[in-house]
Amino acid sequence: MKIEVLGTGCVRCETLGARAKAAAERLGIDYELVYVKEINELVKRGVIVTPALVIGGNVVVAGRLPGDAEIERWIASAV
Repeated sequence: MKIEVLGTGCVRCETLGARAKAAAERLGIDYELVYVKEINELVKRGVIVTPALVIGGNVVVAGRLPGDAEIERWIASAV
């Protein structure tokens, strides 16, 4: 499964990536974590506020840091 963190590389983006990685590992799934930092790509995907999390090609959250349980639910439902 592909998990993407969209943002400029700020601390919040890194935190979101770490939370997503931890959630995927707790669930025991195979995943690829990708950071997308190019502004043009963010705009192309309709992301105006960062960080954003994309799971299985769908933007599930933008502009806030979700909790661990929330991220885990999104990943589990995308499997």
